[in-house]
Amino acid sequence: MLLQILTYLLDVATGLLAGACLLRLYMQLQRVSFGNPLGRLVFALTDWLVLPLRKAVPPAGRWDLASLAAALLLKLGQYLLLALLLGGTGLAWAPVMALFGTAHVAVMGLMVLVIVYAILSWVQTRSPIADVVARLCEPLLAPVRRLVPLLGGVDLSPLVVLVVLQVLMIVLAHLQAGVLL
Repeated sequence: MLLQILTYLLDVATGLLAGACLLRLYMQLQRVSFGNPLGRLVFALTDWLVLPLRKAVPPAGRWDLASLAAALLLKLGQYLLLALLLGGTGLAWAPVMALFGTAHVAVMGLMVLVIVYAILSWVQTRSPIADVVARLCEPLLAPVRRLVPLLGGVDLSPLVVLVVLQVLMIVLAHLQAGVLL
C-alpha cells in the first residue's frame, strides 16, 4: 500500500511539473505572451529546471527543446526512482517509459486545455486566462471546425477533439504495452 501511495504521489508531482514544462514549450511555440497569470505560473514552476538546461540544449527554431528535455528528464527520474524502489528491476525500461509518460502528459494536458476552453466558453468570462486558453486551443479546434458544422448554433469541435485525443491515449497505451512485452 505504501508503494502504491508513493507511486501515485510521484506520478502527480512529476506529471504536474512535466505538464508545466510542456505547456511552456507549447505557449512559446504558439507565441503566447507569458505576461498573464498562467504564463507567470508556468515560469515559476519550470524556471529552476529549464533555464539551466538551456545552456546545454539550444532551441531549434521556435521549438524550446530545453522545456521538452526538462519534461523528459522529470519523467525519466520518476521511472528510475520507481525502478530503484522495486529493487532495481526495470531500470533498462526507464527511458522508454519516460518517452511514453511524457507523451501521456502531453495528450492529457491538451485534453485539460480543451475541457477548460469548453467550460470557459459556456460562462463567457473575459479574463486573461480565457484568452490564453482560447489561443492555445485554436490550432486544435480550427481544423475540426472546418469539417464539423455548427449544429443548432452549438460548436461540437471541442467534443470531437476530446474524442480524438482519447483515441490517441488508447493508441499510446497499446504501443507502450507492445514495446514492453
